[in-house]
Amino acid sequence: MKKENEHIRLLIVNGVNLSCLGTREVNIYGSVSFEEHLEKMRVRYPQAELSYFQSDDVGALANAITTARNLHGIILNAGAYTHTSVVLADAVRTAKCPVVEVHISNLFGREQYRRKNALSAVCSGFISGFGLDGYDLAVLSFLRKNVQEVKLYHV
Repeated sequence: MKKENEHIRLLIVNGVNLSCLGTREVNIYGSVSFEEHLEKMRVRYPQAELSYFQSDDVGALANAITTARNLHGIILNAGAYTHTSVVLADAVRTAKCPVVEVHISNLFGREQYRRKNALSAVCSGFISGFGLDGYDLAVLSFLRKNVQEVKLYHV
């Protein structure tokens, strides 16, 4: 149970190619790097402790999810691994806290192969198509829960 003045602890996990935000396909992903957006989020949500991990390696992403402890939740944008990775789906299944899936673009408005999703069925929620604001929506989904309902998940 979260105490009134305790921060909500969240881990943001970004997958393949998301280190290129701000320079890659700016017509789809925008011109702001994730690090810039993260700093703005930390200012906007001082009641949230936001940790961040990014990797292009599916094993490192799975490890970050399965070894995360003492969190209220994980925000996951697996990038292209969303469409193919049973490994990440299994990692989300074993996560010790809720996982909200985020995508910057609207997956269902893009190529047909992006409509296949290996993760949504095992995540607590799904946000797609709101640009970087999708991360804010995920943070708010954790922050707006009743203080009594927000659990700190740990082993």
